[in-house]
Amino acid sequence: MITQVEPVVRLSKVGLRYGKTVALDGIDLDIPAGRMVGFIGPDGVGKSSLFSLVAGDRAVQAGHIEVLGGDIADANHRVSVCPRIAYMPQGLGKNLYFTLSVYDNIDFFGRLFGQGPEERKRRIATLVEATGLAPFVDRPAGKLSGGMKQKLGLSCALIHTPRVLFLDEPTNGVDPVSRRDFWQLLYLFLKEGVTIFLSTAYLDEAERCNRIGLLHEGRLLACDTPARVKAQLTETILELRCDRSYEARERLKPLPLLRDVVLTGDRLHLVVDAADVAAAERAVRDRLEPAGLIIQRLAPRPPSLEDLFIAMVRGHRSAHAETPHGAGHD
Repeated sequence: MITQVEPVVRLSKVGLRYGKTVALDGIDLDIPAGRMVGFIGPDGVGKSSLFSLVAGDRAVQAGHIEVLGGDIADANHRVSVCPRIAYMPQGLGKNLYFTLSVYDNIDFFGRLFGQGPEERKRRIATLVEATGLAPFVDRPAGKLSGGMKQKLGLSCALIHTPRVLFLDEPTNGVDPVSRRDFWQLLYLFLKEGVTIFLSTAYLDEAERCNRIGLLHEGRLLACDTPARVKAQLTETILELRCDRSYEARERLKPLPLLRDVVLTGDRLHLVVDAADVAAAERAVRDRLEPAGLIIQRLAPRPPSLEDLFIAMVRGHRSAHAETPHGAGHD
């Protein structure tokens, strides 16, 4: 396991624009070695832009980025650390050559990083065994399933044993079994001291990370452990289950005690101030029961990551309602 006092990655006031569009705005971030940071947020909030900057794939416009002890904007340092950085882009098999076999794809990337024949052979054997690709080493990459493509893409990214790994929505479009297998691999590499930056559309995946970064309109709203991030929610969530959820939502929206009414599956999450819980419960019953809606459950519940993210976005929009701010490229 790698031990290191200084952060592996440090960002200070990092900003990025595409013309008049703000992609990233004043990002501050310190990540120690051997951590997995999961970034969540809707499409266009700047996740891919952030990854490309930290990986040295895009020029730094504003602020300062240190990776593995040096300035990533410095050409000499970038050349020296790039062999210790791996980047797996968004999309199934984006870093693969579909006409090449599984073995030849991994071998190709090993050659790019200057590995000798014996080192490549040893590392490929380890990777295909760990990923379950060993029975398919002769199969063309284009004939693999989506999950197997992602495992092969990860193997290609890891052939040179990087210190920092960037994964841009690696499990999108992957079946549940392959998602599980993929995460088992990530935990394995995490134990080896690899620092992992991960963007994901799945909130359950984000909660598996050591830290969660919430991005909205190019701003980092929070970055901490899942428990500490969720503890930042100062409001109370009332869970409402009733027989006609859509109708209930429309009837409850005008209630002034409810800060938000969010439909989540077959239930509603009602956002209220902690001091107003009892009054809000009475108001909900007074609004729904005379209309014939049967309330099956109405009670506080622990906030989910989704609850927190929605609350933070709502607060961010309120605070910056008068300040135009474009979305980022993702």
